Amino acid sequence: MNDSAPGRIVLLTTSHRVAPGLLSWPAWQALRAADRVLCADADHPQLPYLREAGIEVEHGSATARELVDYCLTGRGAVVLASADGEPALTDGLARLAGSGRETMPALELLPGSYDLPGARLLDLVQVMDRIRVACPWSGVRTHEDLAKYGLEEMYELLEAIETGDREAVREELGDVLLQVVFHARIAQDDPDEPFSVDDVAGTIVDKLIHRHPHVFGEESAETPEDVKAHWIQRKAVEKGRESVTEGVPLGQPALALAAKLASRVRTEGIDVPLPHGDGVGYELLALAVRAEAAGVDPETALRAAARTFRDAIRAEEDRNRA
Repeated sequence: MNDSAPGRIVLLTTSHRVAPGLLSWPAWQALRAADRVLCADADHPQLPYLREAGIEVEHGSATARELVDYCLTGRGAVVLASADGEPALTDGLARLAGSGRETMPALELLPGSYDLPGARLLDLVQVMDRIRVACPWSGVRTHEDLAKYGLEEMYELLEAIETGDREAVREELGDVLLQVVFHARIAQDDPDEPFSVDDVAGTIVDKLIHRHPHVFGEESAETPEDVKAHWIQRKAVEKGRESVTEGVPLGQPALALAAKLASRVRTEGIDVPLPHGDGVGYELLALAVRAEAAGVDPETALRAAARTFRDAIRAEEDRNRA
C-alpha cells in the first residue's frame, strides 16, 4: 500500500455461488497490494487459491480499533469476509466513523465476485438436496407421490395469472419450480437410470437452441407464426411422429384437448370434417374448435365465465342473507 496516510481498510466479500478463486481484477489488486490480509474463517473456500497465488493470510480476527490504528500509519489491510459478513467488525468501524472524534482510514467494501443471473437457482438446488437427505417426508417421496402436487401448483399459477395478482404469480412460479427441482432430485437417487437437475437443464437448453434456428442458426422467422412453424416442424422430426395427434396428452382438460387437436389440424392444413353426433359433447367440441380458430383459448374463456358465475352466486347468497 501507499505509505501516505491515512491508509485503507478493505472488506472483501465473495459469493458462494461463484467458484472459489474466480475473483475480480480489483479484488486481486487489493489483495496483492495489502500489507495485511486477514480472515477469521479458517475454512474459507477462497484460502487455498490465495495461498496458491502467494498471498499470505492471517487467520483470526482483529477489532475495529486495532485495524484503524494499524492503517492510520499509512498501511492497508484487506479483511476477507466470512459468510456472515463480519458484523462485529463493520459495526465497530461504523461506531468509530460515526463518533466524529476519530481520524479514520479509507473504508471500502469491495465485492470480489458477483452473482450471475439465475444464481439463486443454485441455492434452491442446494436446499432441496439437504431436505431430501434430512427430511423424513421428502426423503421417501417418489415421482408418483408428487404428480398431483405438480398439477395443483400449475392450476394455482394459472389462477394467479388470470386474476392478475403479480405477487401470487411470483409465489406460484416458485412452487412450480420447486416441483421441477424436487422431481430432479428424486431422479438422482434412481439406482438404474439416474439423472440430475443439470441433465434436465441441459436437455431443455439443447431443445431450445435446436427449435430456434432463427435465433441460433441461419433460418429466418419474421412473425410468431413462422416461429411456431419452425417449432412444430423440428419437434416432429425429433420425435419421429407420423401423426399430428402424437404428443397431445389425452389426460388434459377436455376443452383444452379439443383446442389442441384443432390447432394441430389447422397448422398442418389438414381438412378434417368435425364428427357429428348426439349429445352436448359434440356441441362442446364444435365450440372449442370454433374458439381455437378465432384465437380464443376455450379453457380460459370458460374459466373466466365460470368465475363470473361464481361471483353471481356469492352476490345472490349475500342478498339472501341480508
